[in-house]
Amino acid sequence: MWVVICYDVNTETREGRRRLRRVAQVCKNFGQRVQKSVFECQVDNMQFEELRRKLLKEINLVLDNLRVYRLTEPRERHVESYGEIQTILFDEETLIA
Repeated sequence: MWVVICYDVNTETREGRRRLRRVAQVCKNFGQRVQKSVFECQVDNMQFEELRRKLLKEINLVLDNLRVYRLTEPRERHVESYGEIQTILFDEETLIA
C-alpha cells in the first residue's frame, strides 16, 4: 500500500528540533521525502503498523501534528505532481552503474 506521511513538529525547543530529526529519520527508513515534511512510503500491512508505532513514539501529541493518508491504488491515477519531481518507484528494478 502507498501512504503519505505529513507532520508538523513544534521546533521552539531543543527537544522539538530533536523530535523533528527523529520523525524525519523514521520516515526516511520507510519511504522518500517528497516535500520538507511530507513522505511517500510503499509498505505492506506489517511495515505500516511498525511505521505508525515508531512515529507515534517520537511525536508529542500535545505540541505536534501527524497525518497519515492511505492512497487509493493505482497510485498513478490519483496523484498529481507539478514542478521538480524526483520520485523513486519502489516496485521497479534499481539500476546501479
